[in-house]
Amino acid sequence: MRTPGFWYGSGGAAGAALGWALAPLGALYGLAGRLRMAAGQPERAAAPVVCVGNLVAGGAGKTPVCIALAEALRARGIAPAFLTRGHGGREGGPLAVDLASHDSAAVGDEALLLAAHGPCWVARNRAAGARAAVAAGAAVLVMDDGFQNPGLAKDLSLIVVDGAVGFGNGHLIPAGPLREPVTRGLARAGAVVVLGEDRAGVECRVAGALPVLHARLEPAESARALAGQAVLAFAGIGRPEKFFATLEALGARVVERAAFADHHPYRPEEVMALVDRATALGAVPVTTVKDAVRLPEPLRALVRAVPVRAVWRDPAALDRLLAPLMTGLPTGVPNG
Repeated sequence: MRTPGFWYGSGGAAGAALGWALAPLGALYGLAGRLRMAAGQPERAAAPVVCVGNLVAGGAGKTPVCIALAEALRARGIAPAFLTRGHGGREGGPLAVDLASHDSAAVGDEALLLAAHGPCWVARNRAAGARAAVAAGAAVLVMDDGFQNPGLAKDLSLIVVDGAVGFGNGHLIPAGPLREPVTRGLARAGAVVVLGEDRAGVECRVAGALPVLHARLEPAESARALAGQAVLAFAGIGRPEKFFATLEALGARVVERAAFADHHPYRPEEVMALVDRATALGAVPVTTVKDAVRLPEPLRALVRAVPVRAVWRDPAALDRLLAPLMTGLPTGVPNG
């Protein structure tokens, strides 16, 4: 699904009116979510579970935060494993992701990105996935998404919020981007991670009720070569505009933009049309690494992917948050 613009304030008075008109449907969505959470019987895993979730539909930046979190755990000598639903993939799991044999059609794009940074398990049943990961040697589980999933108990939940747009228009799906009311979600969380500049006043809204960590998405050094180059940018993520802004911040000249729905499965003819259009414009076709793993493999070499990583403003603040969970855990992460 492509994120509706009125969720984040575009469309003016007409967009605001549409949000209010759809609010009764949002109330039904919220009720269904409450009933689902109330009916759940969360299973306690044999290892700490750190959930990286959000309160809105679409991309807030959870996956880069998961990777940065796993790096912080490894720096402490603790072996993490990722746990994800495998959105967009056909495999239900529990299944250990194998980069040599699995593609996005099997396990989803996010699982492939995570597996490049450590052991990753795909499981629709999160509790079953946790059992499999722990049996394989995971000392800590880093769960990408699943904050609204009642099947697995969380020891710490980090709510990732895109600082550019915050919680949107404040309505529940489909009237707005919220999966649940902000106050209810924050009541179950352990901390908020504001990703990027806090232009939406997220920290003020949390108002001391929870610790607030800050991080930014930093393009890889190799991406700096795009400065001054003409690029045709395309992305099928929650907010493609964020990727386009990243390219402009790098100094790239974005001569054309193409936005697709989140997790869009690219067809060969779509990719070739984008490549041909870029050639006609004298531009480089550029996309995100999340999109790149969804491109048909023979065509990936024709498109440049821009890797990004989450960088903590205050790594010590993250360490203080994690410390209570890490006491007594085995240390000694294998090489590789």
